[in-house]
Amino acid sequence: MLSPIDWALIESWKERGVPLHVALRAIEHAFDSYDAKKHKRTVKTLLYCQEEVEAQYAEWVESRVGSRDEMAADAEDESHFSRAAVIAHLGRSIGELTSLRDAQPANDLSEALARALNLLVAIKDEYENAARSDTRKLEESLTGIDRLLDDAIQTAVDEGTMGRIQDEVSEQIKPYKRHMEKPVFEQTQNNLLRKRLREHFGVPRLSLFYL
Repeated sequence: MLSPIDWALIESWKERGVPLHVALRAIEHAFDSYDAKKHKRTVKTLLYCQEEVEAQYAEWVESRVGSRDEMAADAEDESHFSRAAVIAHLGRSIGELTSLRDAQPANDLSEALARALNLLVAIKDEYENAARSDTRKLEESLTGIDRLLDDAIQTAVDEGTMGRIQDEVSEQIKPYKRHMEKPVFEQTQNNLLRKRLREHFGVPRLSLFYL
């Protein structure tokens, strides 16, 4: 089972562009090393693999320098999601955002929800009618809408609630600080804060990462 902090760490890898195959290879290598040890403790967090993921990602980046052909190949769409699953996800998201918008008083968040809905309906229509499914383009669009909603939430939340959630997040992630590089720690903390704020307002995540 993955904890909220584990999910925030995974999302930080995604946002930094760590390829899935690199992350999976690093995780497998970390657990192979773990299994080889005679005296073992139970691994309770994905942070156990974080150092290996960072190391293999750095090697991967270095290996890509000047490799235009391979970079072009990476740009091709290789979806791990079925078309039906993506369309269902978009439909659920539209339904959830509609209910939330209808229940929300008129404010900056309600306006952002309305904008997000209009964009999402158009995106769903385009995806359904496209001759070829381009999930990379779709993910970029969904990430942009997620960012729009995150900004609106930051504006809508009152200072007291923001302070309380920030304190809770800081307390929760504090024990892991010494195990993480500063940029990774800060990104993970920010991801966890955004997650908690979305939960507070009941705003769903749109990215295919959460499908």
